[in-house]
Amino acid sequence: MAGGNWTRVGEFILLSFSSLPTEIQLLLFLTFLIIYLVTLMGNSLIILVTLVDPMLHSPMYFFLRNLSFLEIGFNLVIVPKMLGTLLAWDTTISFLGCATQMYFSFFFGGAECFLLATMAYDRYVAICSPLHYAVIMNQRTRAKMAIASWFPGFPIATVQTTWLFSFPFCGTNKVNHFFCDSPPVLGLVCADTALFEIYAIVGTILVIMIPCLLILCSYTRIAATVLKIPSAKGKHKAFSTCSSHLLVVSLFSVSLSLTYFRPKSNNSPESKKLLSLSYTVVTPMLNPIIYSLRNNEMKNALGRTFRKALDLRNCIP
Repeated sequence: MAGGNWTRVGEFILLSFSSLPTEIQLLLFLTFLIIYLVTLMGNSLIILVTLVDPMLHSPMYFFLRNLSFLEIGFNLVIVPKMLGTLLAWDTTISFLGCATQMYFSFFFGGAECFLLATMAYDRYVAICSPLHYAVIMNQRTRAKMAIASWFPGFPIATVQTTWLFSFPFCGTNKVNHFFCDSPPVLGLVCADTALFEIYAIVGTILVIMIPCLLILCSYTRIAATVLKIPSAKGKHKAFSTCSSHLLVVSLFSVSLSLTYFRPKSNNSPESKKLLSLSYTVVTPMLNPIIYSLRNNEMKNALGRTFRKALDLRNCIP
């Protein structure tokens, strides 16, 4: 004991979906395992195809490749541990392990928000300034934009994780979630967290709302430009290149906002888990599906890559 009722916590217990019957947990395990494998294979395939196919060496696919890297990282940080908790053989996580998981979830989540804004700007330049697109979005510029998208994740994750885990914990060490997310861990703190909660709300505004505003501005200009295109075919082509990105942004941003705008909300733990599933498990799986099935260039590139792989295999004696 230290400081009255304060205790030094050595590990946490992730309750995950333990309130559900064992049969349901087994079903969830199989479902999330399939989603996890699809996510890893789908995003890895996007990385591979955009690297090896010369037709996909444009800035759009460069940023898409970065998004796939982020999604793989996000999944590797959260899903394997969640699968272990569903089988009830790996429900504990060390103090350092919990802090590490939270750090990288903040890092990948924050970086993805800014990368989605960068991708929106790329679509803005491609549609509104097509003649200058190659000059504006040259290799050096897009590399700088990618670095600028990844970088905010570091200070966001460092400040929030270090600050939260510097608080004293008391009572139970049971985290009613499937990973070490900020709101459920914050509920175990035995100290005044008002200042931290204000910081969390301000951080959420900066990380989610500012990229969303940049995306909104980009697509407002894009819509104005597209509406001036005389042919219906041209309008459809322009909108189709943006619809996939808008869908991903909507899924990711809405679920993040509902989770982090109120770190100590009175919503039930189960509803919070469902919201978290949408941006930690579902969205990373949908990204390769959305960008592949709704993109003819990607579908054609996948076909070329598979044909090359088959030809190479046939050439080997």
